[in-house]
Amino acid sequence: MYAALADPHRRRIMDLLRQGELPAGALVDQLKLSQPGVSKHLKVLREAGLVEVQPRGKERIYRLRAGPLSEVDAWLAPYRAYWNERLDDLEAHLDQGENHHEQHPSPPRPHRAPTRPNRRTHDEGTPGGGIPGMD
Repeated sequence: MYAALADPHRRRIMDLLRQGELPAGALVDQLKLSQPGVSKHLKVLREAGLVEVQPRGKERIYRLRAGPLSEVDAWLAPYRAYWNERLDDLEAHLDQGENHHEQHPSPPRPHRAPTRPNRRTHDEGTPGGGIPGMD
């Protein structure tokens, strides 16, 4: 299933199907891919159990099967917790910095004109440019 989700076109198909059932032709129009290209992506998603197809007359209607995504959600849960903890730490750090700044404001800094580094690295007026061994 993870390999099926790795491709950006397949993720886009899933995003479109999340909004509701669609015929294959509508997916072709939305994705700006060839019909055979969309069919290959739909086959991979079907085999992974992420979409299902139902024939209706001459059309094939695709719908999202969200159930298998619960496995991905379970796998991602510890990573979400990790990042939430990191973001909480960052927020606390930033809040601490604001409190410190309010209690101890910094004096205003004098305006300084930007300086340009000297780009001349050798004496251009000497033979060999002042580079040893280049006379």
